[in-house]
Amino acid sequence: MKGLVSLVGAGPAAGLITLRGAERLGECEAVVYDDLVAPETLGLAPERAELIYMGKRAGRTSSDQVDIINKLIELARAGRRVVRLKGGDPYIFGRGGEEMLALAEAGVPCEEIPGVTSASAVPALCGIPLTHRGLSRGFTVVTAHTAGGGGLPDYFDSLASVPGTLVVLMGLGKLGQIAGRLIETGRAPGTPCAVVSEGEIRRCVRGTLSDIAVKAAGFAPPAVIVIGECAALDLRAPTMPLAGARAALTGTARMNAKLAREISRLGGEGFTAFEAVLRPLPGADEAGPGSGCLVFTSAAGVELYFERLTAKGLDARALAGLRLACVGRATAAALATRSLRADLVPAEQTTDALGELLLRSLEPGESVCLYRSGLGGAGLARKLAEKFDVRDVRAYSAAPGERRAEREAVEGADFFVFTSAATARMALDALGKIPEKAALIAIGGPTAQALAGLPNRIAAAREPSAAAVAEKMAELWAGRG
Repeated sequence: MKGLVSLVGAGPAAGLITLRGAERLGECEAVVYDDLVAPETLGLAPERAELIYMGKRAGRTSSDQVDIINKLIELARAGRRVVRLKGGDPYIFGRGGEEMLALAEAGVPCEEIPGVTSASAVPALCGIPLTHRGLSRGFTVVTAHTAGGGGLPDYFDSLASVPGTLVVLMGLGKLGQIAGRLIETGRAPGTPCAVVSEGEIRRCVRGTLSDIAVKAAGFAPPAVIVIGECAALDLRAPTMPLAGARAALTGTARMNAKLAREISRLGGEGFTAFEAVLRPLPGADEAGPGSGCLVFTSAAGVELYFERLTAKGLDARALAGLRLACVGRATAAALATRSLRADLVPAEQTTDALGELLLRSLEPGESVCLYRSGLGGAGLARKLAEKFDVRDVRAYSAAPGERRAEREAVEGADFFVFTSAATARMALDALGKIPEKAALIAIGGPTAQALAGLPNRIAAAREPSAAAVAEKMAELWAGRG
Protein backbone atom coordinates (compact mmCIF):
# COMPACT_ATOMS: atom_id res chain seq x y z
CA MET A 1 0.00 0.00 0.00
CA LYS A 2 1.26 3.44 -0.93
CA GLY A 3 0.64 6.42 1.32
CA LEU A 4 0.67 4.48 4.61
CA VAL A 5 1.88 5.70 8.01
CA SER A 6 2.87 2.95 10.45
CA LEU A 7 3.19 4.18 14.02
CA VAL A 8 5.80 1.76 15.36
CA GLY A 9 7.04 1.24 18.89
CA ALA A 10 10.80 0.74 18.77
CA GLY A 11 11.12 -0.45 22.36
CA PRO A 12 13.54 1.16 24.82
CA ALA A 13 16.75 -0.45 23.52
CA ALA A 14 18.29 -2.03 20.45
CA GLY A 15 16.78 -5.44 19.68
CA LEU A 16 13.48 -4.83 21.46
CA ILE A 17 11.44 -3.83 18.43
CA THR A 18 8.73 -6.37 17.55
CA LEU A 19 8.91 -8.60 14.48
CA ARG A 20 6.03 -6.74 12.86
CA GLY A 21 7.62 -3.39 13.64
CA ALA A 22 10.93 -4.53 12.14
CA GLU A 23 9.08 -5.76 9.06
CA ARG A 24 7.44 -2.37 8.50
CA LEU A 25 10.74 -0.61 9.11
CA GLY A 26 12.53 -2.87 6.64
CA GLU A 27 10.16 -2.03 3.78
CA CYS A 28 9.50 1.68 4.36
CA GLU A 29 10.54 4.66 2.27
CA ALA A 30 10.79 7.26 5.05
CA VAL A 31 11.33 7.13 8.81
CA VAL A 32 10.29 9.94 11.14
CA TYR A 33 12.00 9.05 14.39
CA ASP A 34 12.18 10.20 18.00
CA ASP A 35 15.10 11.10 20.22
CA LEU A 36 15.23 7.80 22.12
CA VAL A 37 15.34 5.41 19.15
CA ALA A 38 18.50 3.29 19.17
CA PRO A 39 20.75 3.84 16.12
CA GLU A 40 20.91 0.05 15.71
CA THR A 41 17.13 0.03 15.26
CA LEU A 42 17.36 2.72 12.59
CA GLY A 43 19.85 0.46 10.85
CA LEU A 44 16.98 -1.92 10.04
CA ALA A 45 15.56 0.63 7.58
CA PRO A 46 16.53 0.28 3.89
CA GLU A 47 19.58 2.24 2.81
CA ARG A 48 17.39 4.22 0.41
CA ALA A 49 14.90 5.25 3.12
CA GLU A 50 14.87 8.92 4.11
CA LEU A 51 15.64 9.34 7.82
CA ILE A 52 13.97 12.39 9.38
CA TYR A 53 14.74 13.25 12.97
CA MET A 54 11.82 14.91 14.78
CA GLY A 55 12.44 14.16 18.43
CA LYS A 56 10.81 15.51 21.56
CA ARG A 57 12.79 15.59 24.79
CA ALA A 58 12.08 17.45 28.02
CA GLY A 59 14.52 20.30 28.60
CA ARG A 60 15.85 20.26 25.03
CA THR A 61 14.96 21.99 21.78
CA SER A 62 12.34 19.72 20.26
CA SER A 63 10.14 19.43 17.21
CA ASP A 64 6.66 20.85 17.66
CA GLN A 65 3.95 18.19 17.71
CA VAL A 66 2.00 20.00 14.99
CA ASP A 67 5.08 19.98 12.74
CA ILE A 68 5.52 16.24 13.30
CA ILE A 69 1.92 15.51 12.34
CA ASN A 70 2.11 17.77 9.29
CA LYS A 71 5.28 16.02 8.11
CA LEU A 72 3.62 12.60 8.42
CA ILE A 73 0.62 13.78 6.43
CA GLU A 74 2.84 15.36 3.77
CA LEU A 75 4.91 12.20 3.31
CA ALA A 76 1.86 9.94 3.16
CA ARG A 77 0.04 12.16 0.65
CA ALA A 78 3.14 11.96 -1.54
CA GLY A 79 2.45 8.22 -1.74
CA ARG A 80 5.26 7.09 0.54
CA ARG A 81 5.29 4.26 3.04
CA VAL A 82 6.23 5.97 6.29
CA VAL A 83 7.29 4.61 9.67
CA ARG A 84 6.78 6.94 12.61
CA LEU A 85 9.30 5.37 14.98
CA LYS A 86 8.84 6.10 18.67
CA GLY A 87 10.78 4.78 21.66
CA GLY A 88 8.99 2.28 23.88
CA ASP A 89 5.28 1.93 23.08
CA PRO A 90 3.62 4.79 21.14
CA TYR A 91 0.48 4.75 23.29
CA ILE A 92 2.20 4.84 26.69
CA PHE A 93 3.05 8.48 27.44
CA GLY A 94 4.24 8.83 23.85
CA ARG A 95 1.52 11.04 22.32
CA GLY A 96 0.92 8.31 19.78
CA GLY A 97 -2.81 8.60 20.26
CA GLU A 98 -2.74 12.24 19.23
CA GLU A 99 -0.84 11.38 16.05
CA MET A 100 -3.21 8.55 15.14
CA LEU A 101 -6.28 10.76 15.62
CA ALA A 102 -4.76 13.52 13.49
CA LEU A 103 -3.80 11.10 10.70
CA ALA A 104 -7.25 9.53 10.68
CA GLU A 105 -8.90 12.95 10.59
CA ALA A 106 -6.71 13.88 7.60
CA GLY A 107 -7.84 10.73 5.79
CA VAL A 108 -4.35 9.19 5.80
CA PRO A 109 -4.19 5.36 5.97
CA CYS A 110 -2.48 4.57 9.27
CA GLU A 111 -1.83 1.76 11.70
CA GLU A 112 -0.31 1.35 15.15
CA ILE A 113 2.17 -1.43 15.92
CA PRO A 114 2.65 -1.79 19.69
CA GLY A 115 6.11 -1.69 21.21
CA VAL A 116 7.81 -2.95 24.35
CA THR A 117 7.31 -0.27 26.97
CA SER A 118 10.22 1.12 28.96
CA ALA A 119 8.10 0.82 32.10
CA SER A 120 8.70 -2.92 32.25
CA ALA A 121 11.65 -3.52 29.92
CA VAL A 122 14.17 -1.04 31.32
CA PRO A 123 13.91 -2.38 34.90
CA ALA A 124 13.99 -5.97 33.57
CA LEU A 125 17.26 -5.28 31.73
CA CYS A 126 18.75 -4.54 35.15
CA GLY A 127 17.19 -7.61 36.75
CA ILE A 128 14.17 -5.91 38.33
CA PRO A 129 10.79 -7.61 37.77
CA LEU A 130 7.61 -5.62 38.33
CA THR A 131 5.79 -8.60 39.82
CA HIS A 132 7.17 -11.49 41.86
CA ARG A 133 5.42 -14.13 43.88
CA GLY A 134 5.20 -13.16 47.52
CA LEU A 135 6.36 -9.59 46.86
CA SER A 136 4.10 -7.93 44.29
CA ARG A 137 0.90 -9.10 42.60
CA GLY A 138 0.57 -6.09 40.33
CA PHE A 139 2.07 -2.77 39.27
CA THR A 140 1.02 0.80 38.59
CA VAL A 141 2.64 3.00 35.94
CA VAL A 142 2.37 6.79 36.19
CA THR A 143 4.17 9.85 34.89
CA ALA A 144 5.47 12.67 37.07
CA HIS A 145 5.32 15.05 34.14
CA THR A 146 2.64 17.74 33.98
CA ALA A 147 1.76 19.86 30.97
CA GLY A 148 2.41 23.08 32.85
CA GLY A 149 5.56 21.88 34.62
CA GLY A 150 6.04 22.63 38.31
CA GLY A 151 4.97 20.18 40.99
CA LEU A 152 3.70 16.63 40.96
CA PRO A 153 0.31 15.60 39.56
CA ASP A 154 -2.46 15.52 42.17
CA TYR A 155 -2.83 11.74 41.98
CA PHE A 156 0.48 11.27 43.81
CA ASP A 157 -1.39 11.88 47.06
CA SER A 158 -3.21 8.56 46.62
CA LEU A 159 -0.35 6.39 45.38
CA ALA A 160 1.14 5.51 48.75
CA SER A 161 -1.76 3.17 49.50
CA VAL A 162 -1.77 1.42 46.11
CA PRO A 163 -0.47 -2.16 46.53
CA GLY A 164 2.29 -3.70 44.40
CA THR A 165 5.08 -2.03 42.47
CA LEU A 166 4.95 1.62 41.50
CA VAL A 167 6.70 2.67 38.29
CA VAL A 168 7.27 6.37 37.60
CA LEU A 169 8.25 7.63 34.16
CA MET A 170 9.57 11.11 33.38
CA GLY A 171 10.18 11.77 37.05
CA LEU A 172 13.95 11.90 37.54
CA GLY A 173 14.00 15.68 38.00
CA LYS A 174 11.36 15.36 40.72
CA LEU A 175 12.77 12.28 42.47
CA GLY A 176 13.16 14.04 45.83
CA GLN A 177 9.59 15.35 45.64
CA ILE A 178 8.25 11.91 44.70
CA ALA A 179 9.98 10.14 47.58
CA GLY A 180 8.97 12.85 50.04
CA ARG A 181 5.32 12.84 48.94
CA LEU A 182 5.05 9.06 49.21
CA ILE A 183 6.57 9.06 52.70
CA GLU A 184 4.28 11.90 53.78
CA THR A 185 1.21 10.00 52.57
CA GLY A 186 2.02 6.68 54.20
CA ARG A 187 4.76 4.72 52.44
CA ALA A 188 7.52 3.49 54.75
CA PRO A 189 10.85 5.36 54.37
CA GLY A 190 12.57 1.98 54.08
CA THR A 191 10.58 0.93 50.99
CA PRO A 192 13.03 -0.38 48.36
CA CYS A 193 13.51 1.91 45.39
CA ALA A 194 15.59 1.81 42.22
CA VAL A 195 16.43 4.25 39.46
CA VAL A 196 17.40 2.83 36.07
CA SER A 197 18.77 5.04 33.29
CA GLU A 198 17.47 4.17 29.82
CA GLY A 199 19.87 6.34 27.82
CA GLU A 200 23.15 5.39 26.13
CA ILE A 201 24.55 4.35 29.50
CA ARG A 202 22.35 1.87 31.35
CA ARG A 203 22.97 2.48 35.03
CA CYS A 204 21.01 1.22 38.01
CA VAL A 205 21.13 2.39 41.58
CA ARG A 206 19.15 0.85 44.42
CA GLY A 207 18.18 2.34 47.75
CA THR A 208 15.11 3.24 49.72
CA LEU A 209 12.63 6.09 49.60
CA SER A 210 14.63 7.82 52.30
CA ASP A 211 17.95 7.91 50.39
CA ILE A 212 17.27 7.25 46.70
CA ALA A 213 17.37 10.93 45.71
CA VAL A 214 20.89 11.22 47.11
CA LYS A 215 22.07 7.93 45.60
CA ALA A 216 20.74 8.82 42.15
CA ALA A 217 22.29 12.28 42.11
CA GLY A 218 24.12 12.74 38.83
CA PHE A 219 21.80 10.50 36.82
CA ALA A 220 20.61 12.05 33.57
CA PRO A 221 17.17 11.56 32.07
CA PRO A 222 15.51 9.52 30.73
CA ALA A 223 15.19 7.12 33.61
CA VAL A 224 12.64 4.75 35.12
CA ILE A 225 11.88 4.87 38.85
CA VAL A 226 10.74 1.63 40.51
CA ILE A 227 9.28 1.67 44.02
CA GLY A 228 8.35 -1.43 46.01
CA GLU A 229 9.82 -4.69 47.26
CA CYS A 230 10.71 -5.87 43.74
CA ALA A 231 13.12 -2.95 43.37
CA ALA A 232 15.56 -4.74 45.67
CA LEU A 233 15.79 -7.81 43.40
CA ASP A 234 18.49 -8.46 40.81
CA LEU A 235 17.55 -11.39 38.57
CA ARG A 236 20.18 -10.88 35.89
CA ALA A 237 21.87 -14.08 34.70
CA PRO A 238 25.59 -13.78 35.58
CA THR A 239 26.46 -16.94 33.61
CA MET A 240 26.02 -15.44 30.12
CA PRO A 241 29.40 -15.15 28.35
CA LEU A 242 29.21 -11.35 28.04
CA ALA A 243 27.16 -10.57 31.14
CA GLY A 244 27.95 -7.00 32.23
CA ALA A 245 30.03 -6.17 29.14
CA ARG A 246 29.40 -2.99 27.13
CA ALA A 247 30.74 -2.57 23.61
CA ALA A 248 31.11 0.70 21.69
CA LEU A 249 30.31 0.11 18.01
CA THR A 250 31.86 2.17 15.22
CA GLY A 251 30.59 0.84 11.89
CA THR A 252 27.72 1.67 9.59
CA ALA A 253 24.17 1.62 10.96
CA ARG A 254 23.54 -1.79 9.42
CA MET A 255 26.76 -3.29 10.74
CA ASN A 256 26.25 -1.82 14.19
CA ALA A 257 22.77 -3.37 14.26
CA LYS A 258 24.19 -6.81 13.40
CA LEU A 259 26.90 -6.48 16.02
CA ALA A 260 24.44 -5.36 18.70
CA ARG A 261 22.25 -8.42 18.03
CA GLU A 262 25.17 -10.86 18.28
CA ILE A 263 26.54 -9.22 21.43
CA SER A 264 23.08 -9.27 23.00
CA ARG A 265 22.76 -13.01 22.29
CA LEU A 266 25.77 -13.56 24.55
CA GLY A 267 24.40 -11.34 27.31
CA GLY A 268 26.31 -8.13 26.55
CA GLU A 269 25.23 -4.71 25.39
CA GLY A 270 26.37 -2.90 22.25
CA PHE A 271 25.76 0.79 21.60
CA THR A 272 26.63 3.08 18.71
CA ALA A 273 29.61 5.23 19.64
CA PHE A 274 30.24 6.34 16.05
CA GLU A 275 28.34 5.79 12.84
CA ALA A 276 29.88 5.72 9.37
CA VAL A 277 27.68 6.50 6.38
CA LEU A 278 28.16 4.83 3.02
CA ARG A 279 28.40 7.22 0.06
CA PRO A 280 27.87 5.82 -3.46
CA LEU A 281 30.60 7.01 -5.82
CA PRO A 282 29.56 8.47 -9.18
CA GLY A 283 30.25 6.60 -12.36
CA ALA A 284 30.25 3.16 -10.72
CA ASP A 285 28.25 1.32 -13.36
CA GLU A 286 27.09 -2.23 -12.66
CA ALA A 287 28.48 -5.18 -14.54
CA GLY A 288 26.18 -6.29 -17.33
CA PRO A 289 25.84 -9.59 -19.16
CA GLY A 290 29.11 -10.82 -20.58
CA SER A 291 31.23 -10.07 -17.50
CA GLY A 292 32.48 -13.54 -16.67
CA CYS A 293 32.75 -13.15 -12.90
CA LEU A 294 31.28 -10.52 -10.62
CA VAL A 295 33.20 -10.17 -7.35
CA PHE A 296 31.83 -8.63 -4.15
CA THR A 297 34.13 -7.69 -1.28
CA SER A 298 31.48 -6.72 1.28
CA ALA A 299 27.80 -7.16 2.16
CA ALA A 300 27.41 -3.38 1.82
CA GLY A 301 28.58 -3.65 -1.78
CA VAL A 302 25.94 -6.30 -2.48
CA GLU A 303 23.17 -4.08 -1.09
CA LEU A 304 24.34 -1.06 -3.07
CA TYR A 305 24.76 -3.06 -6.28
CA PHE A 306 21.16 -4.25 -6.25
CA GLU A 307 19.79 -0.88 -5.24
CA ARG A 308 21.49 0.60 -8.32
CA LEU A 309 20.34 -2.29 -10.47
CA THR A 310 16.74 -1.78 -9.32
CA ALA A 311 16.97 1.95 -10.00
CA LYS A 312 17.76 1.08 -13.62
CA GLY A 313 14.61 -1.03 -13.87
CA LEU A 314 16.58 -4.29 -13.82
CA ASP A 315 16.63 -7.28 -11.50
CA ALA A 316 18.69 -10.40 -10.84
CA ARG A 317 18.02 -11.68 -14.37
CA ALA A 318 20.61 -9.14 -15.56
CA LEU A 319 23.25 -11.40 -13.99
CA ALA A 320 22.31 -14.46 -16.05
CA GLY A 321 25.40 -16.39 -17.08
CA LEU A 322 27.72 -14.67 -14.60
CA ARG A 323 29.73 -16.44 -11.95
CA LEU A 324 29.47 -14.75 -8.55
CA ALA A 325 32.28 -14.54 -6.02
CA CYS A 326 32.19 -13.22 -2.45
CA VAL A 327 34.96 -12.48 0.02
CA GLY A 328 33.24 -14.36 2.84
CA ARG A 329 30.12 -15.96 4.25
CA ALA A 330 28.53 -12.70 5.43
CA THR A 331 28.81 -11.25 1.93
CA ALA A 332 27.46 -14.48 0.43
CA ALA A 333 24.55 -14.33 2.88
CA ALA A 334 23.70 -10.83 1.65
CA LEU A 335 23.69 -12.22 -1.89
CA ALA A 336 21.42 -15.07 -0.76
CA THR A 337 18.76 -12.55 0.32
CA ARG A 338 18.47 -11.81 -3.41
CA SER A 339 17.92 -15.53 -4.12
CA LEU A 340 21.40 -15.81 -5.62
CA ARG A 341 24.07 -18.29 -4.58
CA ALA A 342 27.74 -17.38 -4.59
CA ASP A 343 29.79 -19.70 -6.79
CA LEU A 344 33.12 -18.88 -5.17
CA VAL A 345 33.71 -18.16 -1.47
CA PRO A 346 37.16 -18.71 0.07
CA ALA A 347 37.44 -20.79 3.24
CA GLU A 348 39.62 -18.09 4.79
CA GLN A 349 37.57 -14.91 4.53
CA THR A 350 40.21 -12.43 3.36
CA THR A 351 40.87 -10.60 0.11
CA ASP A 352 44.16 -12.48 -0.26
CA ALA A 353 42.34 -15.82 -0.04
CA LEU A 354 39.69 -14.55 -2.45
CA GLY A 355 42.39 -13.59 -4.96
CA GLU A 356 44.03 -17.03 -4.76
CA LEU A 357 40.67 -18.75 -5.24
CA LEU A 358 39.88 -16.68 -8.32
CA LEU A 359 43.30 -17.31 -9.82
CA ARG A 360 42.77 -21.06 -9.43
CA SER A 361 39.14 -21.17 -10.57
CA LEU A 362 38.86 -18.83 -13.56
CA GLU A 363 40.21 -19.17 -17.06
CA PRO A 364 43.07 -16.90 -18.21
CA GLY A 365 41.76 -13.78 -19.94
CA GLU A 366 38.30 -14.15 -18.41
CA SER A 367 36.40 -10.94 -17.64
CA VAL A 368 36.27 -10.05 -13.96
CA CYS A 369 34.33 -7.16 -12.44
CA LEU A 370 35.56 -6.25 -8.95
CA TYR A 371 32.83 -4.31 -7.11
CA ARG A 372 34.41 -2.80 -4.01
CA SER A 373 34.87 0.09 -1.63
CA GLY A 374 36.80 3.09 -2.87
CA LEU A 375 38.57 3.24 0.48
CA GLY A 376 40.30 -0.09 0.04
CA GLY A 377 43.60 -0.64 -1.69
CA ALA A 378 44.00 -1.76 -5.30
CA GLY A 379 46.10 -4.80 -4.41
CA LEU A 380 43.44 -7.37 -5.31
CA ALA A 381 42.72 -5.69 -8.64
CA ARG A 382 46.42 -5.63 -9.55
CA LYS A 383 46.82 -9.27 -8.60
CA LEU A 384 43.87 -10.37 -10.72
CA ALA A 385 44.94 -8.18 -13.66
CA GLU A 386 48.01 -10.37 -14.13
CA LYS A 387 45.76 -13.14 -15.47
CA PHE A 388 42.30 -11.66 -16.20
CA ASP A 389 40.58 -8.78 -17.95
CA VAL A 390 39.71 -6.79 -14.81
CA ARG A 391 37.26 -3.94 -14.39
CA ASP A 392 37.94 -2.39 -10.97
CA VAL A 393 34.71 -0.66 -9.88
CA ARG A 394 35.17 1.66 -6.89
CA ALA A 395 31.48 1.68 -6.03
CA TYR A 396 31.21 3.40 -2.68
CA SER A 397 33.06 5.23 0.03
CA ALA A 398 32.30 6.10 3.65
CA ALA A 399 32.08 9.30 5.64
CA PRO A 400 31.49 10.15 9.29
CA GLY A 401 27.80 10.27 10.17
CA GLU A 402 26.14 12.63 12.62
CA ARG A 403 25.80 10.15 15.48
CA ARG A 404 28.28 10.22 18.32
CA ALA A 405 27.94 8.77 21.79
CA GLU A 406 28.18 10.97 24.84
CA ARG A 407 31.64 11.05 26.39
CA GLU A 408 30.48 9.25 29.53
CA ALA A 409 29.27 6.33 27.41
CA VAL A 410 32.59 6.14 25.55
CA GLU A 411 34.62 6.15 28.75
CA GLY A 412 32.47 3.42 30.29
CA ALA A 413 32.88 0.94 27.42
CA ASP A 414 34.70 -2.35 27.98
CA PHE A 415 35.24 -2.96 24.26
CA PHE A 416 35.46 -0.93 21.07
CA VAL A 417 34.59 -2.73 17.85
CA PHE A 418 36.04 -1.65 14.48
CA THR A 419 34.76 -3.10 11.21
CA SER A 420 37.17 -1.68 8.61
CA ALA A 421 40.47 0.13 8.53
CA ALA A 422 38.93 3.24 6.95
CA THR A 423 36.04 3.60 9.39
CA ALA A 424 38.40 2.81 12.27
CA ARG A 425 40.47 5.88 11.40
CA MET A 426 37.31 8.00 11.14
CA ALA A 427 36.01 6.75 14.47
CA LEU A 428 39.29 7.37 16.27
CA ASP A 429 39.39 10.94 14.92
CA ALA A 430 35.80 11.55 16.00
CA LEU A 431 35.95 9.90 19.43
CA GLY A 432 39.32 11.19 20.53
CA LYS A 433 41.15 9.37 23.29
CA ILE A 434 39.85 5.87 23.98
CA PRO A 435 40.17 4.59 27.57
CA GLU A 436 43.17 2.30 27.86
CA LYS A 437 41.22 -0.24 29.90
CA ALA A 438 39.02 -1.04 26.89
CA ALA A 439 39.96 -3.86 24.53
CA LEU A 440 39.80 -3.14 20.80
CA ILE A 441 38.19 -5.79 18.60
CA ALA A 442 38.97 -5.71 14.87
CA ILE A 443 36.88 -7.58 12.31
CA GLY A 444 40.00 -8.63 10.43
CA GLY A 445 43.75 -8.29 10.03
CA PRO A 446 43.84 -5.04 8.01
CA THR A 447 41.55 -3.39 10.55
CA ALA A 448 43.77 -4.58 13.39
CA GLN A 449 46.78 -3.07 11.60
CA ALA A 450 45.00 0.29 11.47
CA LEU A 451 44.77 0.18 15.28
CA ALA A 452 48.44 -0.66 15.81
CA GLY A 453 50.23 1.81 18.04
CA LEU A 454 47.37 2.30 20.46
CA PRO A 455 48.13 1.26 24.06
CA ASN A 456 44.99 -0.89 24.30
CA ARG A 457 44.82 -4.63 23.91
CA ILE A 458 43.99 -5.37 20.24
CA ALA A 459 42.41 -8.61 19.04
CA ALA A 460 41.10 -9.69 15.65
CA ALA A 461 38.05 -11.88 15.11
CA ARG A 462 38.74 -15.29 13.59
CA GLU A 463 36.64 -14.32 10.57
CA PRO A 464 35.00 -11.10 9.34
CA SER A 465 31.50 -11.56 10.79
CA ALA A 466 29.44 -10.07 13.61
CA ALA A 467 29.16 -13.48 15.29
CA ALA A 468 32.94 -13.94 15.29
CA VAL A 469 33.41 -10.48 16.79
CA ALA A 470 31.04 -11.34 19.65
CA GLU A 471 32.83 -14.64 20.21
CA LYS A 472 36.20 -12.88 20.43
CA MET A 473 34.74 -10.43 22.94
CA ALA A 474 33.45 -13.33 25.05
CA GLU A 475 36.89 -14.97 24.95
CA LEU A 476 38.57 -11.82 26.28
CA TRP A 477 35.78 -11.15 28.80
CA ALA A 478 36.19 -14.64 30.28
CA GLY A 479 39.90 -14.06 30.82
CA ARG A 480 39.69 -10.51 32.14
CA GLY A 481 40.53 -11.50 35.70
